[in-house]
Amino acid sequence: MEPAAAPRGLGAAFARILDSAENASPVEAVTRGLGALLGASRVSLLIADLSGRALVRLVHDVPDAAGDVATEVLPFDGGPGEETLRTQTVRVLAPDEALPGSPTGQWTVLAPVTERGEALGLLEMSLPDEPGPAVLAEISRTAHLLGFVVIANRRHTDLFEWGQRSTRFSLPAEIQRRLLPASFTCEAGSFTLSAWLEPAATIGGDTFDYSLDREALHLSLTDAMGHGVASALIATLCVGSLRNTRRQGATLPEQALAANRALLDQGREHEPIFATGLLGRMDLETGALALVNAGHQMPYLLRGDEVASVALPPGLPLGLFAEATYPVADLKLEPGDRLVFVTDGMLERDAAGIDLETEIRNSGHLHPRETTRRLADKVLELAGSALQDDATMLVLDWHGHHGRDRDTVAGAGLTQAGGAGG
Repeated sequence: MEPAAAPRGLGAAFARILDSAENASPVEAVTRGLGALLGASRVSLLIADLSGRALVRLVHDVPDAAGDVATEVLPFDGGPGEETLRTQTVRVLAPDEALPGSPTGQWTVLAPVTERGEALGLLEMSLPDEPGPAVLAEISRTAHLLGFVVIANRRHTDLFEWGQRSTRFSLPAEIQRRLLPASFTCEAGSFTLSAWLEPAATIGGDTFDYSLDREALHLSLTDAMGHGVASALIATLCVGSLRNTRRQGATLPEQALAANRALLDQGREHEPIFATGLLGRMDLETGALALVNAGHQMPYLLRGDEVASVALPPGLPLGLFAEATYPVADLKLEPGDRLVFVTDGMLERDAAGIDLETEIRNSGHLHPRETTRRLADKVLELAGSALQDDATMLVLDWHGHHGRDRDTVAGAGLTQAGGAGG
């Protein structure tokens, strides 16, 4: 039997990248292999920092693959790195325009590394000559593939998590981080979702979660009492219960009742504990959204140019009363609607100076990923960097037309791609 012919062209490049990802250390899969394939003098992965306000460069020089991984923090300054991430478009920088720390006398290509709308960072390649359209198209496709390589490899290493952290995490922050979904953004043909958590100085127990299945989108936003490790542990119990029952196919009231019992049982052994929350399930075919409010701040609906608070039955917080009930409210979304969930850290103390309805209206043209960043920046602008309480938000855009393909390039939706974020 004749051996299979060696793959050629783009297929061959992808095959070599995947082989490199399997055989090399995680960072070598990201840098050395790509540099050799595309003739780059240096390849860097610029990881989006967990603060949402910087890129962190992970770099290996080519062909020296034996050196240690270098890291450099590049704060957002409105320059080409930030602009590329915001707009999700490939950029070519002439030798005199390179980012700080890039090789001199080289052309630089910046390509978004994105998977289903989650902006993981940028692929930065230093090339001796100006790249043509064919090379740029290959770099763009390679950067998209790199997103999947990063996601696969971060299961086996702390490297990428370490690279995302320009500041140290406290123990409560570490626990809270583990409760959040692996991706803060999710794009589908019928919706776009993005969430963000701006932590308090002492961690306030906020969480958000979502899960996409064939016919429905499940989501939640919770706020556990207290601060520090105690609050993080209450949040762990609450989120763990909600995920457990959701994965068993429980209804929204059943999920809330189970979490209520879990917190009550734990509180009886020690002292009363509670959490507030919003639970939701959206039918992807119709846009019908079922919501349960467990003593939480009401969400906001942006429809056209009008913003209004959504009135929901005021259910009790989770963990306070055994006889609590959790009624379901139904909200029918229309294509073009935006729903914004927030925790009370967005509204109290110094952050209360934000005109939240106006900010939601003024950022309606932005991708949800950019809207959450803009709202978080407003909170920090008014309240300072040491927040008294976590400020968390989840933005859901409903497009309608379930089953249609996304309009994408290299992992990013083209609709509301971003811009500078304003």
